[in-house]
Amino acid sequence: MTTPVSAAEPAVFRAAIDAMHRATVHPDIEVGPIRPPQRLAPFSYAIGAEVRHPETDLVAEQSDGDAFGRLILLYDPDGDEAWNGTMRLVAYIQADVDASLASDPLLPEVAWSWLVEAFQTRDEPLTALGGTITSTSSVRFGDIAGPARAHQLELRASWTALTGELAVHVEAFGEVLAYAAGLPPAGITRLDSRTDSVD
Repeated sequence: MTTPVSAAEPAVFRAAIDAMHRATVHPDIEVGPIRPPQRLAPFSYAIGAEVRHPETDLVAEQSDGDAFGRLILLYDPDGDEAWNGTMRLVAYIQADVDASLASDPLLPEVAWSWLVEAFQTRDEPLTALGGTITSTSSVRFGDIAGPARAHQLELRASWTALTGELAVHVEAFGEVLAYAAGLPPAGITRLDSRTDSVD
């Protein structure tokens, strides 16, 4: 990932963006900069991420793919009382899920645990973590493209980073997106992903 840097941006903010670029995520997830919101903080930066599909190399802010997300960095040099710090990260993830998973009443708790554990396993200090998990089902009628029934999982979360080492935060975000998308661990190939046939 590369992004133009403005001389007016504080060095701490530029260093945080550089740290985000050093993150390593699942190889099936494509990550790139997107347009950040302009009015939430004096300085902001955002990345978009989605599960890579062979037919396209694009990273979209809004996607019709199986799973995608956005991670926004907000920076206020004066700090924000609600944040309890100067750097706030805001995450959004949406993923298609199958009907059996969507109907599981524990899905919200499980999905939230993905995020909490992603940080716990990395021993990364943060504060003021909060968010929502939403599971939705849609039924299409009439002349509209797409499956007759579709189910989505949506995660919205925000937290305050206590250090500028934001690569870990991007990696945790990528891990949650991989879980939501049902990707196998890196280096493991799904049996159904092979294109050759066995005679």
